[in-house]
Amino acid sequence: MSSIDREFIDALPKAELHVHIEGTLEPELKLELARRNGVDIGQSTVEEVRATYAFTDLTSFLAVYYPAMEVLVTEQDFHDLALGYLRRAAADGVVRAEIFFDPQAHTSRGVPFATVIDGLWSAIQEAPSLGVDAALIMCFLRDHSAESARETLEASLPYREKIVGVGLDSDERGNPPEKFAEVFAAAQEAGYRLTMHCDVDQEQSIANIATVLHTIGVERIDHGTNILEDPALVAEAMQRGIGFTCCPLSNSFVSDQMKGEEITALLRQGAKVSLASDDPAYFGGYVGDNYAALAAAQQLGREELALLARNSLEISWADQAQVARWLEQLDAVVAS
Repeated sequence: MSSIDREFIDALPKAELHVHIEGTLEPELKLELARRNGVDIGQSTVEEVRATYAFTDLTSFLAVYYPAMEVLVTEQDFHDLALGYLRRAAADGVVRAEIFFDPQAHTSRGVPFATVIDGLWSAIQEAPSLGVDAALIMCFLRDHSAESARETLEASLPYREKIVGVGLDSDERGNPPEKFAEVFAAAQEAGYRLTMHCDVDQEQSIANIATVLHTIGVERIDHGTNILEDPALVAEAMQRGIGFTCCPLSNSFVSDQMKGEEITALLRQGAKVSLASDDPAYFGGYVGDNYAALAAAQQLGREELALLARNSLEISWADQAQVARWLEQLDAVVAS
C-alpha cells in the first residue's frame, strides 16, 4: 500500500467499536506498572515482556492475556492505560471509540469495581481534547458463571451514565450466548445497548450467531464472519442493520488467516461491516493498521475503505447529530 493510501486511511473519520482496553497494554506500560505497583511479572526488560506476547490460538492468547492484567491495580493505572489507547486511536483518525472493559477480570482479583470505572472514566473525560468522543462498553466474561455476570451488572448500575452498553467476550467454547440470555435481558431493561462476541471458527459458530440475533436481540456482532455459512442469516442481519465489528489482524493470530475474503464478501453484499483492532498490543496493529492490512490483502480501493469508515460511524452508539457531522467530514475527505 502506498503512503498516500495510508494517509487517506488515517484521514478518514472513523469509529472503533471493538477494542478491549486491557488488550492495549503495551509492553512498555506493563513493565512501568509492574514496577510502580511492586508486581513481580518475571520479566525485567521491554524485550522480555514482548517475548511473552506469543500464542497460536484463542485459548493460548487468553492464557497470556489475563495474567498480564495483574499489573493493573490503582485508578491511575486504568487512567494511564485508557489515555495511552486514546492518544494512539486519535492518530489513526478515530473520532468515536467505544471501549470494552472486563470488570470481572479485576474484581475477581480484589480490585474494586469503582477503581476500574473511575480510572477509565477519568481518561475518557480527557478524550475530547484529543478529538475523540469515547464511551465504555462493559463486557461479561463468558467463561464465568451467569450469576457472576448478574452480580457485575448490579455493580454497574450506580455507574449507568458512564457505560453505554454491555458485551460478552472470553472463551466461547462451552459458553453459548443463551447462558447469558437473562442477564442481557436485564441489561437491556436497564437501558444498556447490546453487542456480543461471536468469535471466528468456534464450535457451534453459526448456531451461536442465530441465538445472538433471535434470542438475545443484539444490535451488533463482534467478529461474526461465520454468518456467511447461512445466507438467510446474512439477509436477516442486513435487513435489520446489524453491525459487524471485524478485526483482521487478530483473526490471523487465532485462526489460520485474517478472514479477509469473508469480511470483504460481507461488505460487498451490503452488510454493515466495520474494522477494529481488538487487542492491538498483542496483535501488532491499531485500527489504521487493520484497514491497511485488509486493503492490501483484498485490493480494496478508496471507495471501499471509506465505506468501512462510514459503516463504523453509522453503527456506533454515538449521538446521531454528531454522527451526521462526522459523515459530512468523511464526505469532505473523500471528495478532496
